[in-house]
Amino acid sequence: MPNLDVSELNTVLGVLGTFILLYGIISVKIKTKWYLGEALPAVFIGVLLGPVAAKFLDSTRWGSAAEGQTSDITLGVARVVIGVQLVIAGFQLPAKYQQLRWKEMAVCLLPIMTIMWLFTTLCLLATVPKITLLAALVIGSCVTCTDPILSQAIAKGPFADKYVARDLREIISSEAGANDGFGFPFLMLAVYLIRHADIPGAGEKTGHAERGLAFLLARSEEGVGRLGGGVGEALKNWFVETWLYIVLMSVAIGAVVGFGSMFALKFALRRKWIDSESYLLYPTAIGLWLVGICGMLGTDDLLACFVAGNAMNWDGEYLRETEDRHDEVNSCVDVLLNFGGFMYIGTIIPWSDFNQPDTTGLTYGRLIGLGVLVLILRRIPAILAMYKFMPNVCKNYKEALFMGYFGPIGIGAVFYVEHTRHLFPELGQGDVEETNLVRVMIPVVYWLVLFSIVVHGLSIPALDAIYRYYGVKPITEDATELRRMSMRVPTPVNATVGDSQTFIAYNRFSRPVFNNADLPPVGGAYPYPIDEKTRIERRYSRMV
Repeated sequence: MPNLDVSELNTVLGVLGTFILLYGIISVKIKTKWYLGEALPAVFIGVLLGPVAAKFLDSTRWGSAAEGQTSDITLGVARVVIGVQLVIAGFQLPAKYQQLRWKEMAVCLLPIMTIMWLFTTLCLLATVPKITLLAALVIGSCVTCTDPILSQAIAKGPFADKYVARDLREIISSEAGANDGFGFPFLMLAVYLIRHADIPGAGEKTGHAERGLAFLLARSEEGVGRLGGGVGEALKNWFVETWLYIVLMSVAIGAVVGFGSMFALKFALRRKWIDSESYLLYPTAIGLWLVGICGMLGTDDLLACFVAGNAMNWDGEYLRETEDRHDEVNSCVDVLLNFGGFMYIGTIIPWSDFNQPDTTGLTYGRLIGLGVLVLILRRIPAILAMYKFMPNVCKNYKEALFMGYFGPIGIGAVFYVEHTRHLFPELGQGDVEETNLVRVMIPVVYWLVLFSIVVHGLSIPALDAIYRYYGVKPITEDATELRRMSMRVPTPVNATVGDSQTFIAYNRFSRPVFNNADLPPVGGAYPYPIDEKTRIERRYSRMV
């Protein structure tokens, strides 16, 4: 007799598969006509089928259904989704991008991120009751980073192909990848200042020599709570544990893995040991491996993943080879992670915590005001103040305003707030400042994530309508010949049909190197500079 098995696994697979199938049928309409990515539809489906609506997807019932498991599941999902996509974002940048754009990246990661952090903190203090300045700094650090996944819609999506200059797209993608891992110094500074504040009773449970090791453990009894010691102790531990261990160790691990992969792949290619599937899946494997290794070591897996992605394409050869092989694997992995990750976020949004005037003081009015303030003040003033220090990538105030507006908050913020849960006592076990922080940070961050997904997701189709109304012309520079994979493939955005075998596309994001004058030839293949058209013709002649 057949048995009906409506288990959680079967339900999740059925829902996810159905969504991907239905989305895929009209994916060209969604992406290139309506300019909606995967995030907004996936979150909507997650909300619709989650525990507050249809109750098909409920993480509290998964696996062993242990109490409090949703937080651990969410942290794991966020780490995997972001880690893999940061490796992909890293290798899709031109060769030696971080070396050639180090000044612009330094401006983005230091003064701009600092201004964003402080302005976000002020927005929180103005709208969220019952939190102190240090608590607001903690929450602000969770949403300071621009989301590397949502940013790709404006850096690499169809709208960007038409209207966004390539240099601006590259810096948006690179900044989003780097600052998502670079958010730890801001978070940990605020955490250490709270942890080491001189208040009565601080440090009585944990000896001074035990504090450092205990702090690296995930919510051990001795690893959270007040430790005392003052500002000096906080700054010392911040420098040693955050900068020297978490940040520098992550950069070193990512560089070793990335450069090691680059040389290993070159060696395997010369001997024809590696097949196309394994070659194209290498970024995914690196992302999974680094998430696991850095998680065990307690370092910053996100930063390590982005560094590794840049390093494995340091000479441009990996990206060039993936283009020669017509890579669709990494884009498919990217889309699949987006579907699952954002649908999951839709199922865990804490709707009941958004309106609690008697406990947290949060109301929908306050949260809407917070969302508007963060949208206007979090990033736009910082970019407008600093864009003149980045003339090579942000050429005028219009591009600065564009770059400032499109700094979405997404899965990266979910990762940071779920990680922050483990740095403070459980709800009700800390003092008043810690209790108010723990109680309010989850609804505030999830609200800002939801607000950003909706607003930024709808901003691109709105902006496209405005551009079409005012007759803004698409960018028609950097023509590239794309080989048609099938006669049934739709014409790409900002491209024309070349012949029966090719498209002529403009303003493509992907380029293995900046140009042949900037970088030496790879492997001595071209002893003198050649233009892009000649390089493409030679590549196709080799294929024929």
